[in-house]
Amino acid sequence: MVANRRFPPIFFVLGYMAKIKITFPDGSSKEYDSGVTGFQIAESISKGLAREALAVEVNGEVWDLNRKISTDAALKILKWKDDGGKYAFWHSSAHLMAASVESLFPGTKFGIGPPIETGFYYDLDMGDHTLTGDDLKKIEERMVELSEKNDPYVREERKWEDAVSYFKDKKDPYKLELLEDLKGQQITFYHSGQFTDLCYGPHLATTAPIKAIKLLNVAGAYWRGNEKNKMLQRIYGVTFPTTKELDEYLFRLEEAKRRDHRKLGPELELFLLTPAVGSGLPLWMPKGTIIRESLVDFLREEQKKGGYEFVMTPHIANLNLYKTSGHYPYYKDSQFPPITMPDGEQYMLKPMNCPHHHQIYSAKPRSYRDLPVRLAEFGTVYRYEQSGEMNGLIRVRGFTQDDAHIYCAHDQLKQEIMSTVDLTQLVFRTFGMEVRIRLSYRDEKNVEKYGGDAAYWEQAQREIKEVADEMKLDYFIAIGEASFYGPKIDFMVKDALGRTWQLGTVQVDYVMPERFQLEYTASDGKKHRPVIIHRAPFGSLERFIGILIEHFAGEFPLWLAPVQAAVLPITDQYAEYARQVVVQLKEAGLRVEFDDRNEKIGYKIRDWELKKVPYMLVVGEKEKSGNTVSVRQHKKGDLGAMSREAFVANVADLVHRKSLTL
Repeated sequence: MVANRRFPPIFFVLGYMAKIKITFPDGSSKEYDSGVTGFQIAESISKGLAREALAVEVNGEVWDLNRKISTDAALKILKWKDDGGKYAFWHSSAHLMAASVESLFPGTKFGIGPPIETGFYYDLDMGDHTLTGDDLKKIEERMVELSEKNDPYVREERKWEDAVSYFKDKKDPYKLELLEDLKGQQITFYHSGQFTDLCYGPHLATTAPIKAIKLLNVAGAYWRGNEKNKMLQRIYGVTFPTTKELDEYLFRLEEAKRRDHRKLGPELELFLLTPAVGSGLPLWMPKGTIIRESLVDFLREEQKKGGYEFVMTPHIANLNLYKTSGHYPYYKDSQFPPITMPDGEQYMLKPMNCPHHHQIYSAKPRSYRDLPVRLAEFGTVYRYEQSGEMNGLIRVRGFTQDDAHIYCAHDQLKQEIMSTVDLTQLVFRTFGMEVRIRLSYRDEKNVEKYGGDAAYWEQAQREIKEVADEMKLDYFIAIGEASFYGPKIDFMVKDALGRTWQLGTVQVDYVMPERFQLEYTASDGKKHRPVIIHRAPFGSLERFIGILIEHFAGEFPLWLAPVQAAVLPITDQYAEYARQVVVQLKEAGLRVEFDDRNEKIGYKIRDWELKKVPYMLVVGEKEKSGNTVSVRQHKKGDLGAMSREAFVANVADLVHRKSLTL
């Protein structure tokens, strides 16, 4: 009996399972057996949750539902509404498409097939075969067939040598090249049906949830984005859990085509991109310049209220400046090559404004009484984007940033961050855009990408999170999205079509003060390093205007509209009265055009309607006699007669309030 008390029966020993603690998003926790899966945890909560679950987030990383969890972890069950759930769904869809391609076109070589913001793509080497619309239809049909088989996605860990042997047998040079970059790392395969891929995951449990499928288009893509490599065929696709959601997405896609800034910009005479000037170098036409300058004036006035001082810096500088900052060589591949002068001195087109501002800060001794110093500039910078990556105004080679750098003492940091966040939120409220905050941290697994001391990074990341918590911001954390010199608060803006764009940014920087030996004299008489905040609410004027064109479908708010009203005399008989109206409107500061063309009034109205001008003022005998104007509003039609003074007062008020509606 003593022995039995000291040594439990053997079946208890063999049956013993270590326990792990799982902590849920609401702070509650529960113990499970080590080796439990996300699906089992979801099922323990409710059968309904298990049915909806697509993946799990384990300690901030998205995992397969069936992957075993063997240590204590913070866990979140991911459904379709979650970004991580969509990520796993579209990643699995890319594999499903690849499996379909392989079954229909044996011998295809596969590049990479990641999920993207909406949907997925896969890069394919199909030899001499060029994909057609009929091919896409066949691939879609095969995807449906494979989805209905309910094949599981199975994760398998492999030795590097075994993985190399497998893809040598398949004669797939692209996977072999990827494996060369993965030496010494854990290699994982994913299997679904007859298809096997080199992949880190995550994936769905099975193919079954992928029900509504649409392959959108085929594009050319250089392998690994290098134009020296072979051009592959890239299939873009999107999938949804239901046909209704797919139909809604396709409707939004058609609406996006109608709003495409690359189409509307030239039609509305806003900007021009021409090979004669160069790819990615937009020319601003008079009407586009009005929008651009209106945005600059708006932000400049708000910055004046916030105590900013304005500076200007050149478009080119000595290469050593960017070596000091680290922009060269950190971003060497995305910069224009250095210009070597006859005397050997090297210059570079300005890729960033900040090194120039640091020179201005350090041009004279600074005291703690001077801080914070807030330097602002609408500065044009240049980046060498690959030809295949450029996209209208959204991605260009020359663009103007609404840049500012705040040099402050550590005890001023939080208040300055809060002020910059408030300013950035004001900008997006003005345009009726919904905002979510992303706290962009560095990737601790890839620290060589970043400059500076780890302690400074930890401090900066902690402080931006404290600010986000104190301001009760709606935020999420993104690992690996930091800049090379510091973590960021990024503003993720949703437009009228529900698309998300990363626009404004606020960055905390402890690295550049060290690199540039920036200092100030504190109250203790000693030299200290300031902290720098990098800040750009618009991000860049080019990208912001491109997004605004699509957000408003070219129908800008009155204060931003290049032409706010057009005056249309019914016949030449009333042209003189119409000119008097034009003069009065211009004297009130409004942007107005006079249409004295020898055309019927109906034709003129239709033409100005197509130009998306907010107001048309029609004048004839009745209006001349009554000293009035007949007001037509874009899309609403005739509003009736109004005195000239009343119209001017009403419009001036709308402009002053920056109203989004007329």
